[in-house]
Amino acid sequence: MQAQSEDKPYDDINITPMLDLAYVLLVIFIIMTTAAVQGIKVNLPQASDQPSLSKPKTVAITIANDGKIFMDAVPVTMDELADRLRQKKAQDPNLPVIVRGDGQTQYQNVVNVLALLGELNITQLGLVTKKLVR
Repeated sequence: MQAQSEDKPYDDINITPMLDLAYVLLVIFIIMTTAAVQGIKVNLPQASDQPSLSKPKTVAITIANDGKIFMDAVPVTMDELADRLRQKKAQDPNLPVIVRGDGQTQYQNVVNVLALLGELNITQLGLVTKKLVR
C-alpha cells in the first residue's frame, strides 16, 4: 500500500515567510517616516513678554437694524466712515473689510456701504452671515 501523500500534488502555500517580510517592511517604513518628521534644527526667535498692542488689520463694518453704522464697534456716519476707510486704505492698500448687516435692516443701508467700498476701491471684502439651520 502506497502513502497518499506521494500521489497527492503539493497544493498548500506556506505564507509565513511572506508575512515575516511584510512585518519587517512595515517596521522599516515606520522607523524611516518618524525619522524624516523630526526636521531641520533652527534657532527660533524668542517672543516678547509684552502683549502685542497692534490693532487687528481687518476692519469690521456693522449695520444695525435702525440703520446706524459702526466701524470696529464705534458709531460713525457715512462721511466719517469714508474718511476713516481712506486713512486705513492709505496705510494698507490691501485693506480687508467685513460687512455685518442686521437681517432686519433696510437693504439700501447695506447697498450704500457696499457702494462706498467700491468707490474707495476696496476689493478684499467679506459679508458675514449665519449658518442656515434646517
